[in-house]
Amino acid sequence: MNRTLIRDLPRKIGKSVLLQGWVQDVRNLSKIKFVILRDRSGSMQTVALQQETKEKVFRQIDQLTPESVVAITGKVKENKESRYGVEVLIQKITLFSSAAVPLPIDNSDKSTTHIDKRIDYRFLDTRNAKHQAIFKVRSKIARILTDFFDKKGFVNINTPKLTTIGVESGAELFQVNYFGKPVYLSQSPQVYKQMFVMGGFERVYEIAPIFRAEKSNTTRHLTEFTGVDMEIGFIKDEEDIMNLIESMLIYLLKTLGKEAAAELKLLGITHTIPKTIPRITMKEAKEMLAGKGKKYGVDDDLDAEGERLLGQLVKEKYNSEFVFVTRFPWAVRPFYHMKPDDDTNATKSFDLLFNGVEIATGAQREHRYDILKAQAAEKGLNLDSMSKYAEIFKYGVAPHGGVGFGLDRITQRLLGLDNVREAVLLPRDPERSSP
Repeated sequence: MNRTLIRDLPRKIGKSVLLQGWVQDVRNLSKIKFVILRDRSGSMQTVALQQETKEKVFRQIDQLTPESVVAITGKVKENKESRYGVEVLIQKITLFSSAAVPLPIDNSDKSTTHIDKRIDYRFLDTRNAKHQAIFKVRSKIARILTDFFDKKGFVNINTPKLTTIGVESGAELFQVNYFGKPVYLSQSPQVYKQMFVMGGFERVYEIAPIFRAEKSNTTRHLTEFTGVDMEIGFIKDEEDIMNLIESMLIYLLKTLGKEAAAELKLLGITHTIPKTIPRITMKEAKEMLAGKGKKYGVDDDLDAEGERLLGQLVKEKYNSEFVFVTRFPWAVRPFYHMKPDDDTNATKSFDLLFNGVEIATGAQREHRYDILKAQAAEKGLNLDSMSKYAEIFKYGVAPHGGVGFGLDRITQRLLGLDNVREAVLLPRDPERSSP
């Protein structure tokens, strides 16, 4: 007999079926017993009646422990009061593996187990339907983004994660012994994205691990995260990139609402799909914040508190959960961000905030070698010493730009999770390197 998933039982009324899964709970009411069974498609009760079930099978139920793995053969019967409108009358139970008791964590919906302990036993934690739904949604986000990039003519690239080149500002590197030579875990695919836009692909993207050796113990940061990075050539300016991201987010939210409807309902999440995303300059953002008593210097970046407050102000003024903050100060941006002609102290860059949290950073890149070299010098860097990067700009470079954001953080924000580690199966932070 072939296996039937729980979700398919309504089509099997009156037939014998084979179910396989984990025991969620056992309820003994003397002459009637229930085994709550869970598989990847859902959970439901199976029923054993003392008068109709073989005595051996009826007694076997009392030996089952939560999270044991079993096969249940039984007949499907209509029951309009049950979740799927059916129940299964147990005829046979095969025990594949018995779970030890007690469980090291409580994986029920009422669990108070701390996130750190849950991560230690993530393989048990994700048997909880709500926790599993987070990663089903995350998986769908990645696929929807891949579909979007494909439809927009992007080429998926895979760049090295062991590298000797990198141009990200302010991020520490993890050093690795590479056959007796030092190399580093990639902190960004930035160099390679630009390299292959200039390689003639024009539009490239990558969804891959990124490593940052920063001791950031916050609910927003990780030392290893999944980056979603894209770069496009032949742009007019940074507005082209923001337009693309706006289209991407609208496509993501619309598609996710359809394809992850069950998971979003289970998690109690609804989204408002924006028609457009407002765009304000950093100067305008600081003026809005100053009106609420939060003041910044001309060259200052926004801190987490400022981003949260700005999110509230944008919601009130524009009725939008999203906002692009543009024209970041040159002092807080990498040397390869282009400066606008009308303000040499600014950059043609932006952050995208979602409900007061930055989820993406992008910019138009400086493609003119002489200007790029001068900008590097302003930051105390020698472009000629970065020969592998500098070479990209010597043989014909198109105006280009791009963006990077974290799959982990956008999942966290879309699902309203308190901690980004909730959105990562096995997170890495300054304190955690296992399991």
